[in-house]
Amino acid sequence: QVGCRLGCTFCATGTMGLSGNLCAGEILEQMAHARRLRPAVCNVVFMGMGEPLENYNAVVAACHGLVDQCRFEVPKRSVTVSTVGLVQRMHQLLDDAPFVKMAISLHAPTQELREQIVPSGKAHRLDNIMEAIDEFARRYEGEKKKSSIMVSYVLIAGVNDSNECAETLAELLKDRPVIVNLIPYNEFDNPMEPGFRAPEEAEVVRFQNVISQQGLKVFHRRHHGRDIAAACGQLARKPRDIES
Repeated sequence: QVGCRLGCTFCATGTMGLSGNLCAGEILEQMAHARRLRPAVCNVVFMGMGEPLENYNAVVAACHGLVDQCRFEVPKRSVTVSTVGLVQRMHQLLDDAPFVKMAISLHAPTQELREQIVPSGKAHRLDNIMEAIDEFARRYEGEKKKSSIMVSYVLIAGVNDSNECAETLAELLKDRPVIVNLIPYNEFDNPMEPGFRAPEEAEVVRFQNVISQQGLKVFHRRHHGRDIAAACGQLARKPRDIES
């Protein structure tokens, strides 16, 4: 998508609103450009600007195009679609593109907190998202590589990074085939929540340890692209400086 209408409070893209949806060909064109720079590219994640499942038909068509042997021939287990949790579309994706792996942008361990920082959480409730994860796990039980679901969690200092949050998150995800991806908040000029800031490295490690001690797989995503405002949550259109 160009922009996003969901308005997650830690994401610069949400400040843009939604300008439009890419068609399947425009999505696949990005892979064509990537292959020119690095011909061996064979892992694709639908993540970054926008909500993939709000552009459902184009994303599904692009997924099929990526794995098509006459086009890009990406291994079927190497395509992942990330979503903030559009539950109905998550179930539909299981039928329309059953080879796709799934990543969930969770960001909070309780319904109340999630509604505060992810406004779409009011319509797509946490318990229903967990049911969708369980359905995904049942569908692919026995396929170890396929059945692991990435759960992304942006850590915001003083908001969702307490020990209580870590313990509640671990309890929520216990016995589910998930890998927790911790992402320290990438700061930007945030009109929605100007007080948001990234936690210190020690706080990220503390949160990570609480979760791992409960037997969950968890890793800390190191930031890339902050210097050009291209890290997770920083993607937004900026005006060009036009020389007279």
